[in-house]
Amino acid sequence: MDMEKERRNGCFSEEEVDLLKLQFTDLFGQLKMVEMTGGQAEKAIKEGYAINRYALGGLRCEGAAPDSETLKDRAGNMELYLKPDMTTYQILPWDSGQENVAGVICDVMDPDGNPSWADTRGLLKETVSRLEKLGLQIYFDFQCEFYLFHSDDEGRPTTITHEVAGYYDAGPIDLAESVRRDIMLSLAEAGMEAESSHHGLTPGQHGFLIPARCGTEAADYLQTFKTAVKRIAKRHGLHATFLPKPDRDSDGSGLHVGITLRDKEGRTAREAAGYFRAGILKHLWDMMIFTNPLINSYKRLAAGKRGIFQPEFPAAAWEDGTDKVVRFSEDKEGNCRITALYPDPAANPYLALAAITAAGIDGIVQKLQTEARDGKTEFPETLGVVLRELDNNTFAKSSFGEKLCRMYKEGKQEEWDRFCSHVTDWEMKEYLYRC
Repeated sequence: MDMEKERRNGCFSEEEVDLLKLQFTDLFGQLKMVEMTGGQAEKAIKEGYAINRYALGGLRCEGAAPDSETLKDRAGNMELYLKPDMTTYQILPWDSGQENVAGVICDVMDPDGNPSWADTRGLLKETVSRLEKLGLQIYFDFQCEFYLFHSDDEGRPTTITHEVAGYYDAGPIDLAESVRRDIMLSLAEAGMEAESSHHGLTPGQHGFLIPARCGTEAADYLQTFKTAVKRIAKRHGLHATFLPKPDRDSDGSGLHVGITLRDKEGRTAREAAGYFRAGILKHLWDMMIFTNPLINSYKRLAAGKRGIFQPEFPAAAWEDGTDKVVRFSEDKEGNCRITALYPDPAANPYLALAAITAAGIDGIVQKLQTEARDGKTEFPETLGVVLRELDNNTFAKSSFGEKLCRMYKEGKQEEWDRFCSHVTDWEMKEYLYRC
């Protein structure tokens, strides 16, 4: 463990690793990386590594008017720099075999050395810093769910599982127990031990409890966890998916985000936690474009309204009680904890946690009481609903900036337009014979 502590403190030696991955996350939550040998990595660590700004996603300009804001964004300097954060340096057991492979998470900087406005990790850092100026520290823990499915003969993912296990079932009925064990042990080897794991509600689903970490470190862990799960599942001939609702008749996969606020003395901040929760509820619709970013996300949230088995959300409306959306709990010692149930694991961890934190800050500053936003007591029906509101979403623009919101909307609008024009198998089965 002493060696692992040294690695976490940024101790890099080119003799220790054969390959180093410079890792960063694009706007929409996709992990990206540049890989190099240990010998070449020393220079990148000291000086940074240049990338094209398109690596962060967005900034498409086809069909844009000559004077459009999109083109103005695009006209800026296209070169950005990866700046490795050596406190995140670690050996990656799930990538290592005959070679030792390490990874380091990078901040994305402008050529002048300032954080890029398009870097969501930097955005989360800035948002957490705003909370710290109020004398508070924030810790996040997670319950993250995902499915393990078989791949076909050509290695492409399916939605097929051969198991019939249910909630907390064990082997031999749980056919993927060895996969979860491999994930647990690999994370522990990397110094990122998970709290526990168990089988989910329906066949093929699995859940991990991830212990609390402070601020940006929690998002770093979650992004690394998702990557490790996918890589280890592939080693077992399976495909891991964090899609919120991969099957009509199965339980949706959620990302339950636990939030703990502490003051400068490390004590629980009960009053601030109440305001924080009220801020989340006030800005729920404002932030869902970031916490629930897929077309598929809303099939999980609205499942109860459709009469589909979804115990996590027994109805699309929370009506009399907000506990279906954001829980507030307090133990015997007076420690308070907020749990946001609505986010899904497909979200960009940095954007999702930044949105939750920004909403909570507004609740604290305004000393808000628990209430639903503008009297809205149900989830949006589709991604298109929240997408249409993004232009007038003052919360998002003040929290993340005009450029980032415009860039984000452009990517999501293109996704929504493709979905709306796609003819599905359901439509053919429903209408082809009758029309």
